[in-house]
Amino acid sequence: MTLTSDVDAFTTTRLLDAIAPTDGGRDILDPATGAVVGRAPEQTPAELEDAIARARAAQPSWAKLSHSERSAHLNAAADAIEANAEALAELLSREQGKPLNGPNARFEVGACASWLRATASFELAPEKVVDDGVGHAELHYRPLGVVGAIGPWNWPMMITVWQLAPALRMGNTVVVKPSEYTPLSVLALAHVINTALPADVLHVVAGGRDIGEALSGHPGIDKLMFTGSTATGKAIIRSSADTVKRLTLELGGNDAGIVLPDVDAKAVAQDLFWGAFINTGQTCAALKRLYVHEDVYTEVCDALVEVAAGMPMGVGLDENNVLGPLQNKAQFDIVATLVESAKASGAKVLTGGDPVADQAGYFYPSTLVADIDNSNDLVTQEQFGPALPIIRYSTIDEAVEMANALDVGLGASVWSSDVDRAREVAARIEAGTVWINKHGAVDPRVPFGGAKQSGYGLEFGVEGLKQLGAPQIISY
Repeated sequence: MTLTSDVDAFTTTRLLDAIAPTDGGRDILDPATGAVVGRAPEQTPAELEDAIARARAAQPSWAKLSHSERSAHLNAAADAIEANAEALAELLSREQGKPLNGPNARFEVGACASWLRATASFELAPEKVVDDGVGHAELHYRPLGVVGAIGPWNWPMMITVWQLAPALRMGNTVVVKPSEYTPLSVLALAHVINTALPADVLHVVAGGRDIGEALSGHPGIDKLMFTGSTATGKAIIRSSADTVKRLTLELGGNDAGIVLPDVDAKAVAQDLFWGAFINTGQTCAALKRLYVHEDVYTEVCDALVEVAAGMPMGVGLDENNVLGPLQNKAQFDIVATLVESAKASGAKVLTGGDPVADQAGYFYPSTLVADIDNSNDLVTQEQFGPALPIIRYSTIDEAVEMANALDVGLGASVWSSDVDRAREVAARIEAGTVWINKHGAVDPRVPFGGAKQSGYGLEFGVEGLKQLGAPQIISY
């Protein structure tokens, strides 16, 4: 089955007009300039009830389609995103703050289309569990019903697609609640995707915390997917208990990277930098604390300072910039407070750490902090911004112990010229994913999930797709 979208390419203005509320709502401001980006609806619990009811009514017909038919719709949605890529990227840059270029807005929009296509391509055939000539048992996966999705403000479009793509492919309908900070991006993305889907298969309900709380506890939601803080994840677990709904939680991380003494500092410096500073550090699985062996500590610090000096930061619509502002004032204050804590402790700021007081926007400079104690707040608390603490270690055992000391474990990385040695160290780290000589490199084919208090459940790949289905055994 092949579908094509008849939608013309939107301009950013047309997208904003299409998603604007007919009355009420609130202005969304550009975190780089303070200018009004557009007006977002402030929807009510009653509107959420209506969206869930319509999604439930539409779900049986959607579920009756074959996997290949639903995949055709996902591919058509990817076509629609690609046809509107520049308008979506411009809106994302203005609302979230990330630049158009680098691993930022255009990259994120492109990833939305790629993730839809990858999810559409996965094969999910019944699995033979027993076939011994005496008995037969097969494992099938059936749609759950209606999936609720609550997303964050750091990668609002891409993470929304991570949630909705497998849910739709499995035959569920979806109700999305976007972050209050970035509702326009998600509303616009859904508007484009819905040009390729049947009516009421995908809904977005934009609003405040009351909408998220109502969604997580609603008896009409069969599964909830959430990406965000550990504290909010715990609240969702509590609110979902009465309905025993299934959960996939991708929660906070404070990812460690361990640099072994055999590393070539200059060869890995750029990848180290982007592992930490992608999206100006506002990424759950970004490198947030770096442990460097004493033999190469100075060389790694110097190489990172050199790379940081060549990464321009500024307004996202300027094609020259690759780093943008923090998305909101609250996050800016967290980063600033943690860096000041490091300074007060006697840690050495190698670069950055001095935001311009009268600069428009929430810009915090790329900051590298050396000679810092492992117990400092900048190390133990997730900064979620452009400030990287670099901790010196003497033995591998010491580095692994420090990396594993926190109660989170989303991702981690090991850096070495000896891959076999790096794999040995990686196996000792308590994290859902450990990368070697890279960090944060997610792939739609590779399952992804957290350890400890970084959440539970898997996303991506066939294993992630199965998490959006109800397992059923047929035995005969």
